[in-house]
Amino acid sequence: MDWNQLEYFKTVAQMQHVTLAAEKLMISQSALSRSIANLEKELGFPLFNRSGKNIMLNTNGQIFLNYAERSLKEITVGRKIIMDSLNPGIGNIAFAFLRSLGTHVVPKLLVHFRTSFPEIQFKLYENSTLFLLEQLLTEEIDLCLCTSNMMKDHLEWKFLFSEELFVAVPSMHHLASKSSIELAEIATEPLITLKSSYGLRLLVDRFFNEIGVRPLIAFEGEEILTIAGLVEAELGVSLIPKMIGLEQFNIVLLPVTKSKCVRNIGLCWNKKHYLSPSATKFKDFVIRSTFSV
Repeated sequence: MDWNQLEYFKTVAQMQHVTLAAEKLMISQSALSRSIANLEKELGFPLFNRSGKNIMLNTNGQIFLNYAERSLKEITVGRKIIMDSLNPGIGNIAFAFLRSLGTHVVPKLLVHFRTSFPEIQFKLYENSTLFLLEQLLTEEIDLCLCTSNMMKDHLEWKFLFSEELFVAVPSMHHLASKSSIELAEIATEPLITLKSSYGLRLLVDRFFNEIGVRPLIAFEGEEILTIAGLVEAELGVSLIPKMIGLEQFNIVLLPVTKSKCVRNIGLCWNKKHYLSPSATKFKDFVIRSTFSV
């Protein structure tokens, strides 16, 4: 039994089609079929129920797949640990963050970190908190910057800083001349906000719930700058953090009084996922950093 046999088995199990699996693995169909047959012979039991080119895992195959995936993962981690020890100070970090942090916080972090560690490379992702946490759990990324209100098992979150949230209104809105505002004052205004899978949306819902208001959702978006554009077009108001790029819109950001409207941002990682020396250095650097947002 070798590495390739397990990889081939895993791919066939996922695709349930010999021809498609062979194409993905870039080997001949006959070579793939021989590999699976040899694996079954070596194990002493069949792994699939076959019907032409379509094959499905049988009970034995379903059990063995779990162990095969675990073995492949351990081998990958073991190889990574050895390569990291052979090449200290050189590595790749998969780092993810909320889209709204990509214009100011993340660039500053990367510039300062790479001043000391120029050989370390980054693979960057940006998305909503829910998606970022899924990437941590599937070990697609090493670290991410996100909120804490959607945490899952095996994840560690370290607070870094808070962002104040402001009520955004069109510049000609009847509330635009105020120096500050209470959330209750926009209870009857159409609200433009992020989709329900976003951590900021959960916070906004919570803030309104705390004052006993059920807002009228007019539009749901995926980007804060898109939301700002809709506010500028006088399609509603919103509750958003201040970020680079908002200055291009003809809107007013009003501080919220009485209700404490802030979004806590922290660094998150999977406690069960191996962090390379490079990723560990970056994690420690981020936690030690002083943030001004």
